[in-house]
Amino acid sequence: MTETVAATPETTRWEPLTPEQVRDLLRDVKVPWFIAGGWALDLYLGRATRAHTDIDVAVYRDDLGAIRKALGGWEMFVADAGTLTPWREGDLPKTAHELWCRERGKDVWQLEILVEERSGDRWTYRRDPDVGLRANDIGRKTSEGIPYLRPEIQLLYKSKDPRPVDETDFLTVLPRLDPAQKAFLSAGIWTTAPRHRWLGRLG
Repeated sequence: MTETVAATPETTRWEPLTPEQVRDLLRDVKVPWFIAGGWALDLYLGRATRAHTDIDVAVYRDDLGAIRKALGGWEMFVADAGTLTPWREGDLPKTAHELWCRERGKDVWQLEILVEERSGDRWTYRRDPDVGLRANDIGRKTSEGIPYLRPEIQLLYKSKDPRPVDETDFLTVLPRLDPAQKAFLSAGIWTTAPRHRWLGRLG
C-alpha cells in the first residue's frame, strides 16, 4: 500500500500490541507519551474490563519526530475521513490527528497514534481550545511503568457522539472518579455539549 486507499474491512485489520509491548517499544523515547483510548481507562482501573480491538498512544504534535524515529522500521499512515494515506517525511497536516502504524511488511495494524495539541505549557482539547490543563499533567503511570492518559481526559474525548462501548466505559469508570476529575469532565462537556446526557450523571 503506497497511496491513499479507502478504509475497508480488508485494509483495517488489527493485531494490536499490548500496553506492555508499547512500553517496551517506546522505552527509550524521551518525549512524553501516554496509552489512550479504552486501554487508558483499564490501566487506571487496574484491570481489563473488556476486550480491546486496537491500542492508542497519545503524543504531542511537536513530539512526533521522536516517536517516528523510535518507529524507524514501521509504516505510518494518516487516517482521516475513511481513508489511509502514507505519512512521509515532513510536517503532519494540521488537520491530521490519527496515525495508524505497523511494522514494515505486516498487513495488519498494530498501533494508533493520537496527536495532541499544546500551546506553550498548556495542553488544549483539540475540539475546543478553551478546555485545557497543564501540559505536563495530562498523564499518570502504572506501577509497571506504563504511562496513560488521565481518565477524565479520555472520557471527554469519548463524550463526542458516544458509541455503546463509550457509554459502557463511562459507566464503568464513573464510580472511580474523584470530585476534581468529575468537575473537569463536567466542565469540558458543558463547554462543548451543554445538553449532553452524561452531565446528569456527573452531578
